[in-house]
Amino acid sequence: MAGERTIVVTGCSSGIGAHCARALKADGWRVFATVRKPDDLKGLEADGIEAFLMDYARTETISDLVGAVLERSGGRIDALFNNGAYGQPGAVEDLSTATLRAQFEANFFGWHELTRQVIPPMRKRGEGRIVQCSSILGVVPYRYRGAYTASKFALEGLSITLRMELQGSGIHVSLIEPGPIATRFTANALAKIKEHIDLENSPHAVDYIRQLARLDGSGPVNRHKLGPEAVYSVLKHALNSKNPRPHYPVTTPAKQGMFLKRLLPADLFYRLMRWMD
Repeated sequence: MAGERTIVVTGCSSGIGAHCARALKADGWRVFATVRKPDDLKGLEADGIEAFLMDYARTETISDLVGAVLERSGGRIDALFNNGAYGQPGAVEDLSTATLRAQFEANFFGWHELTRQVIPPMRKRGEGRIVQCSSILGVVPYRYRGAYTASKFALEGLSITLRMELQGSGIHVSLIEPGPIATRFTANALAKIKEHIDLENSPHAVDYIRQLARLDGSGPVNRHKLGPEAVYSVLKHALNSKNPRPHYPVTTPAKQGMFLKRLLPADLFYRLMRWMD
């Protein structure tokens, strides 16, 4: 691709998005980064990154973002890295439908809307990359993560279908499936479980004690947790390779989970996952 390549990166207030936006800028990309809160714009702008407010749950902000990027770039969007998301913990029976719907608005429907809006300029140029930051929980289930798991399972199915439908267009779609990454994700999840789940009166109250310890950092430390640079290493391949892969698992637990799901009978695999807390 001739000229400075442009990329839209979402969820850049911290963690994976913030790291990848800055790394892409250092690698020569023109980065258009999104955040949900005005206070998070300044840090990105100070590093020379063009930052915008966008909320996946508000369709008008998605349209405003795409319009602004196309205007600034002369109609060029070479790549999209969908990344912004949150996790809503809680047993499935404790999730209200409204809480589940909110999870899908932020983690699935908003991603679909943004993806649809960047495809036309990519088709016009005859090339593009769409990279979805999914999760190993989009491939294997996990107790008390039903809302998040469901949103990522949906994302996996929709994205691979899109990948097949775009064959021959010059637009490639890939999924990154991280396991545990050191970000503010668990802190945000802790706030969500306290906000939407009746922890004391649930039949899962005893199990929630362990879940809260994991989220607030008082429980065992996950020795397999990696930094966001691990995600960036595979993002670079998805953006630059002539033949980007459909799936990029990141961290040892993610790779092990995918392997065991292929290897073991379904009933045995799900019983094994039942005890992996």
